Amino acid sequence: MSQIQVSNLTFSYDTSYDNIFENASFTIDTDWKIGLIGRNGKGKTTFLNLLLGRYEFRGSISHSTCFDYFPCPVTQAQCKLLTVDLAQQLIPDFELWKVCRELDSLQADAGILYRPYETLSHGERTKVMLALLFSRDNHFLLIDEPTNHLDIGARTLLRDYLRGKKGFLLVSHDRWLLNESVDHVLVLNRSTIRVEKGNFDSWYINKEKQDSFEQAENEKLKKEIGKLKEAARRTAMWADKAEGRKIGFDPAKEHDRFIGTRAYIGAKSARMQQQRKNLDNRRTAAIKEKETLLKDIETVSDLKLPTLTHHKQILVRTDKLCLGYGAAIVLQDLTFALGQGDRIWLKGPNGCGKSTLIKAILGDPCVTVSGELSLASGLKISYINQDTSQISGRLNDYIRLTDIDESLFKAILRQLDFSRTQFDKPMEEYSEGQKKKVLLATSLLTPAHLYIWDEPLNYIDIFSRMQLEKLILTHCPTLLFVEHDRTFGEKMATGTVELKL
Repeated sequence: MSQIQVSNLTFSYDTSYDNIFENASFTIDTDWKIGLIGRNGKGKTTFLNLLLGRYEFRGSISHSTCFDYFPCPVTQAQCKLLTVDLAQQLIPDFELWKVCRELDSLQADAGILYRPYETLSHGERTKVMLALLFSRDNHFLLIDEPTNHLDIGARTLLRDYLRGKKGFLLVSHDRWLLNESVDHVLVLNRSTIRVEKGNFDSWYINKEKQDSFEQAENEKLKKEIGKLKEAARRTAMWADKAEGRKIGFDPAKEHDRFIGTRAYIGAKSARMQQQRKNLDNRRTAAIKEKETLLKDIETVSDLKLPTLTHHKQILVRTDKLCLGYGAAIVLQDLTFALGQGDRIWLKGPNGCGKSTLIKAILGDPCVTVSGELSLASGLKISYINQDTSQISGRLNDYIRLTDIDESLFKAILRQLDFSRTQFDKPMEEYSEGQKKKVLLATSLLTPAHLYIWDEPLNYIDIFSRMQLEKLILTHCPTLLFVEHDRTFGEKMATGTVELKL
């Protein structure tokens, strides 16, 4: 058991206007199973790279452990190698029997080690990399968003696997996985960094209590500051009036006053001046106390969705539908109907045809269709692709190409926690979560009868997921979605279509 101690950590990218970390200090234990939580762009992956020594920074990070990072970077040339040969290149001293033992724990056949890496599915690649890295003794593993593109079954296996491990830092936006597999959280708040024992739910309950307390204290201090300000104004007025009467008097107008009252008035003026000063000091202290509040409050703005109403109730209908690519059948005998107001969750393991069904509905000519697939006439669809590779160039150029309202588009991005400085950056420098938010904002500005979202939450932070959940429950759009975040799916779906391999 050892500790990782971070002291006065300060770091910013050369292209950034603001520090990502500023004088951050905290300690974590290498025996813990830690969930790293934070908004997109808050520095989660950056912190992992700082631990790996990839960037220069101010302050110190002291430890006596060795770090491994998931996922290991793999070149296109390496993808063509047998997986076992790739493993040899990535970790020359790996022990095959240990890797096979870990693969068995992940319910994966060790035979995948003797297939070309490029032929492995996303789930198989994740299992191989985790098995390879966890096969090393006395290494602290930095796991960066392992669930992207994993189906629910694979996520369940990952949960079971991580439960049996210790000594890792897990970056994930999957609330279910964080609740099921970690015993501590490291939270990158808006202004502070917090380490806490427990999982996501226990931390979030504590956060809501702290937020409520700070909001109540803030309101109380606002009222107190107002009262102190008014009291100070009245005291100042009386003190100035008393000070003015201290020297000299008019016997005709002030017949009850004599020369001996000067000392009394002077003493009274001094007391009132001191009272004025005390009130000012109390007000200054109250303002300083108020400034310490609300710094980590997540202000989740309400999003809007311009849904359209169609003249037909049923928008999509299938009957004994079969889909494929040429002679290769991917999906068969599918029958379901999607009506207005329905939110259908397409579920099933990777490769069962979920994305192929979406492509068919969108009219992709590469998909071979047999059986019935009928769409309501004049149906307008807003679509989010799971692929973000097309997000590049300048944001303003993207806005012009997509022909959407610039001010509304940027307003939605701001509501999704984009800073204004991000608008001037090349989109290649965006995090994957920020790229996905660009696609989400585009969809939200597209009036439609039907919204089709293919894995919309990949890389999206937890607070933005909550915004989308509130949006959907408020506006009740007709939605067909593929998503492996079971928390989101169970909250949002009015029905499911389960596909099988």
